Amino acid sequence: MPPRFFVDQALNGGEALSLPAGPARHVQVLRLQPGAEITLFDGFGGEWGATVTRIGRSEVAVQIGTRAAVDRELALPVLIALGMPANERMDAVVEKATELGANAFQPLLCERSVLRLSGERADKKVAHWRAVAVSACEQSGRTQVPHVAPVATLADWLRGLPPVAEAGMARWVLSFRDAVPLDVGTVPAAGLICLSGPEGGLSPAEEVAARAAGFVPVSLGPRVLRADTAPLAVLGALAVRPGSDAP
Repeated sequence: MPPRFFVDQALNGGEALSLPAGPARHVQVLRLQPGAEITLFDGFGGEWGATVTRIGRSEVAVQIGTRAAVDRELALPVLIALGMPANERMDAVVEKATELGANAFQPLLCERSVLRLSGERADKKVAHWRAVAVSACEQSGRTQVPHVAPVATLADWLRGLPPVAEAGMARWVLSFRDAVPLDVGTVPAAGLICLSGPEGGLSPAEEVAARAAGFVPVSLGPRVLRADTAPLAVLGALAVRPGSDAP
């Protein structure tokens, strides 16, 4: 399979293109030569075959071929809203959840959050997580790059959500408190917002606020999963349910 690269601009079959710095660097690292076949995608669905035509010191030129209308997305949108875990665990969540089909991420600052980001530091982290999502799409064959929203406090994010009836998406909060068992068959075609806490989970007050915003408490079983494991378990279940693949 030819190497796949994301290009952050609209692509058109038949045009000549100088690759942006990131993909160009990857082509050079792989030591590809003129005539090599690669695959490009622009995040809007589908992908293009392309041929490397010239490699300079800092420039890689390609000729774009025809578009293939591939679709490897989940059949429904899934937003992962997560109290940011510490260290590199958030990187792992974004990477693996992208591979499993999540289409958006909302990094949250919660009462029990160990990782506390704001200002320029938060902006840099979000840019880094977006790059992680791009890399995971290149590896997994996805053609749409998940959106990573700016860091927000849980309270501010909940206040900004539209009414449940207007949004149409199911809302789950992963919980041990009076929770119903996970049942992916109940998720409507409009999709799912899955809220999961940081290390130590959401506080009782935060969970009350989530329920008031229309989130249904859902259990993943009797075992205590890490903050970076729980949302992946939900996505895994969604990815293998009947009819989970987009047509």
